[in-house]
Amino acid sequence: MMANSPADILIELEDAVATCPLDRCARILEGIVQLLAGSRDRSPQLLCNAVDGVLLRLTERVETGALIQLGTALAGLGVAPPETLRRLASHDNPDVACPVLLKSQALPATDLAAIAASCGERHQRAIAARSAIEPVVTEELIARGDPICLALIRNPGAQFSDAAYAALVARAAQDGEIMKALALRPGTPDLVVRQLLSASPRERSPAKPNAPALPPAQAAEPAPPARPCAADYASARPEIVALNRVGKLNDSTVNRFAIRGETANLFTALSVLSGAPIEIAEHIMTDQDCEGLVMACRASRLNWQTTLAILSNRSGTRLSFVERERAQHIFETLLLSTSQWTVRWGEIASANTSDQGHRGAKMGVSR
Repeated sequence: MMANSPADILIELEDAVATCPLDRCARILEGIVQLLAGSRDRSPQLLCNAVDGVLLRLTERVETGALIQLGTALAGLGVAPPETLRRLASHDNPDVACPVLLKSQALPATDLAAIAASCGERHQRAIAARSAIEPVVTEELIARGDPICLALIRNPGAQFSDAAYAALVARAAQDGEIMKALALRPGTPDLVVRQLLSASPRERSPAKPNAPALPPAQAAEPAPPARPCAADYASARPEIVALNRVGKLNDSTVNRFAIRGETANLFTALSVLSGAPIEIAEHIMTDQDCEGLVMACRASRLNWQTTLAILSNRSGTRLSFVERERAQHIFETLLLSTSQWTVRWGEIASANTSDQGHRGAKMGVSR
């Protein structure tokens, strides 16, 4: 008797699946997944293509729990049955789709982009959290809304095309969080940063009803900073000192103080880390020239991203593109020892009580 061909066997198996009980379908599904995961001596691509049709039929005959397990298992495979993977990734139930959308490396970017354009927020968030996201996918996600935009900007694996950057700049004009996140993101092109800093979202905010119109020159200036009082410093200092003692007064902590506008914590942290009096920390934070603040951050052993966050979130000042470049140049060329920093802080203190016109010369940093 002539043996059946592999194609005939698959057709027979599909027919059997169409009529077998649901619990048996679940067992068959589990067995096929084990076969895919453990068949190292066979061609994964050929095997995936061979069982794809059977898996598709099985997904119509099992309960949601089995689909969730199937999606989780297939998401970890470098090569997976393509049609089955696509069906799971676009499933209406996020619990089924999200493991595939988040982790599967076998799902093409074109499929991800199509799902991003048509599925719900949980699906989109799973895609936005992938370890690597191609530009065609980011463009579709950016069109979905601001929360997804922020998730993408904060994901170092997301890749942005020129069109994606243009869309983000347009959204940043109305959303300060997007502007800050994109300006602080490593790898953001200088041209994009320049576009972001050319217009603050604060300037584009609609006027409140019944509020008197401000003159143009006055409207363009941010509100002056509100310095913390002695009670604020007294409250902040014990926590800051404790964080420093256990090694947790670091870039992440100081960056958070800057982004949240926690001025008492930020001023106190700079004072503790650099050894400068709190009065000096106040002065350099509110000075229009950013040179002293950059020096304070460098002396505090903060990195450039944290320094930029502090510069970008100061009240009463706005960092231009030219100032940003100058600040980074100063930061990167200040390679002095701790003892030299102590001397510099003494010079800054002297400059604070003397003629401000001579501050640049007293600091001794070349512009």
